[in-house]
Amino acid sequence: MLSDQSTTGHEPDPEPREECGVFGVWAPGEEVAKLAYYGLYALQHRGQEAAGISVSDGSQIVVFKDLGLVSQVFDEQVLSSLQGHIAVGHCRYSTTGSTIWENAQPIFRTTATGSGLSFAHNGNLVNTAELRERTTAAGLKPHAGLTGSSSDSDLMCGLLAAAAADKGIEAAALELLPTLRGAFCLTFADESTLYAARDPHGVRPLVLGRLERGWVVASETAALDIVGASFVREVEPGELLAIDAEGLRSSRFATPEPKGCIFEYVYLARPDTTIAGRSVHATRVEIGRRLAKEFPADADLVIPVPESGTPAAIGYAQESGLPYGQGLVKNGYVGRTFIQPSQTIRQLGIRLKLNPLRDVIRGKRLVVVDDSIVRGNTQRALIRMLREAGALEVHVRIASPPVRWPCFYGIDFASRAELIANGVDADGVRRSIGADTLGYVSLDGLVAASEQPKTRLCTACFSGEYPIPLPDDALIGKHLLEGLDAADGPALPVSPAGYGAEDAVRRP
Repeated sequence: MLSDQSTTGHEPDPEPREECGVFGVWAPGEEVAKLAYYGLYALQHRGQEAAGISVSDGSQIVVFKDLGLVSQVFDEQVLSSLQGHIAVGHCRYSTTGSTIWENAQPIFRTTATGSGLSFAHNGNLVNTAELRERTTAAGLKPHAGLTGSSSDSDLMCGLLAAAAADKGIEAAALELLPTLRGAFCLTFADESTLYAARDPHGVRPLVLGRLERGWVVASETAALDIVGASFVREVEPGELLAIDAEGLRSSRFATPEPKGCIFEYVYLARPDTTIAGRSVHATRVEIGRRLAKEFPADADLVIPVPESGTPAAIGYAQESGLPYGQGLVKNGYVGRTFIQPSQTIRQLGIRLKLNPLRDVIRGKRLVVVDDSIVRGNTQRALIRMLREAGALEVHVRIASPPVRWPCFYGIDFASRAELIANGVDADGVRRSIGADTLGYVSLDGLVAASEQPKTRLCTACFSGEYPIPLPDDALIGKHLLEGLDAADGPALPVSPAGYGAEDAVRRP
């Protein structure tokens, strides 16, 4: 049956979170559901709230999705039941809409002619309110349920399915895509064709890979590696790809204006991924080298905050000549969980994820390298823990500039009021977190480490310069659609491009 599940009401995570990872495969004769599963496994870091896979066998599309990690949602029995030659996969972290089952992806819609559409999205639109008006005018409603979906992804899928009834998916996509504003990497499919599209600014990464008997599209090159696909190229900004029995074809729906997210290099992407021809790991090591030049420290040992601070800490140690050591142990099995921690466990905070190696730390002046500071809660607790473990001094070095502005293109940062660096200089942040010294890499140093021209990068969270114009504050935000839907009353069931029959969207 189709039902709603709600989350356990966790407190906000202090770390920035990316919205989603997408994966698509067209490969006759392959177990495409299992390829999608492993592809999503490689992309799990991009979204840990929900996961889903749709499969088409040429005549129908079946979708299986649920809240939870990829390994929690799928098992061998489920994957074996998903038979076909086209798969679309998605792992989600929400930046538009709450964490409810209806917002899990892939989203499934049927057109007026009865064909199916499976749709997955990574990114965040900034003209969501406008799209909502268009769907309302067209009589389209979100999926009926206890709450109903409330994501920009569902709006796009509904508009695409409605337009496809007259002109087909590909023509409808070429008509819809130029009207979308913001960051979007899309992977979607009908019964016979796999599609992929990337916004004209190319804010989020999306790549194309080749299998011996098919094609793959994915958010990161690391997902190609895990399924044995060879990297072909990036999906170009403003490009729509279509893959079917006739081969691969490309269409342009907008002029490219590249503005790739620089925070992908800092934190979001896996270190074994390549973006715009530049290794993420190599970039992070180089950031650490530049950080050591810009903010040297008189210390005994360089330690990272694992895992995201590790490459930069290596670079810092190499450039400074200070020894590199492991002073913190990370529990690799701590991710998003549906078990609400007790008050006692919650008070321990960061110890659930990190624990100090006291013999390494005791009596040392430490350089602690982390990827970013957002609210400052994690660093504050970490520094307290290190001092309790016997550290004489704690010198914090950050592998990104101060985060002073929220992201509206697919990263769930805190609001500007919650950002610790908003309106406070570095010394104010240092005092707040309790460090002896604090140094951030400069924006110029970060850009240089990426080896990308600054004109091709989005630096909005550091600079406040948003490359895609934003609407009024009242027309943007994670829960915008929920507010609009509440004003309109409960969602109505089904639409001209409504969800498929209950047996087409399966749950346990």
